[in-house]
Amino acid sequence: MHAKIHKRSWRDDARLLSREVLPDLGPRKGYDVSRRDVIALLDRNVERGAPTQAKRVLALIRKLYNWAISRDLLEHNPCLQVKPPGKEHQRDRVLNDDEIRLVWHATERLDPLIAAQLKLRLLTAQRGGEVRTMRWEDVDVASGWWTIPSQIAKNGVAHRVPLSPSAQDILQTLQTTAGAEPWVFPSHRRPGQPIIDVRKAIHQVCMLSGVKFTSHDLRRTAASHMTSLGVARLVVGKILNHAEPGVTKVYDRHSYDAEKRQALNAWGERVMELVMARDHKVLHLHRKS
Repeated sequence: MHAKIHKRSWRDDARLLSREVLPDLGPRKGYDVSRRDVIALLDRNVERGAPTQAKRVLALIRKLYNWAISRDLLEHNPCLQVKPPGKEHQRDRVLNDDEIRLVWHATERLDPLIAAQLKLRLLTAQRGGEVRTMRWEDVDVASGWWTIPSQIAKNGVAHRVPLSPSAQDILQTLQTTAGAEPWVFPSHRRPGQPIIDVRKAIHQVCMLSGVKFTSHDLRRTAASHMTSLGVARLVVGKILNHAEPGVTKVYDRHSYDAEKRQALNAWGERVMELVMARDHKVLHLHRKS
């Protein structure tokens, strides 16, 4: 409950806790967990090639124990003087034209909701958690706007996202079967909740397309390609809803709606050109045969 009130990313913490921490440490009492237990858990993450996740696991356990100590529930934190297993390196992976085409077509072999979600991540350049929790009440498909409320936006600032014609087409298709469901991407397994975990889907796309990438690479790819199309970095930053420094935040009252729409429309057209290029190549080969 504490995390739900104070953290917008509490769902990510809950998944990490249930998936990585509780299977090993859950059966024990809080005061029975030792520093050695924590280090062993981190080492297992590192050994399977997930040092970044190990760092986040350590931060999560440390916060849990600090909260318990502040409430006088425990006296010691087993994370004391435990060093992070390694520095978290910022990725710079950007999919090239051929990879975008391959990934797009590979998503079409998945569940339609998952495919639509991944495509919208690429077309809108928005954060994964914001796309996953998209609600129909925040989307105006006809006018081409999606408003991300402040309580969902990662930086706490409400954000208007122009929907390109390609993004509108995807949402219009989903609308036909939405019914009374409030979520654009409702979970099949958890009624009344949105789809949360798409890691398996990303893995499937990687296998089907032969392209290795992470879900966040889609956002970075969109931003990088928009810059290459001549979109100003300031406009790209507005599309990404990056936090702004105090002076800029106060004095720059321009919403940049027109610039954002122009940029995302151009990016949507570019993606469609890349997607259709595959079909033209295949048709040309058939005719030649």
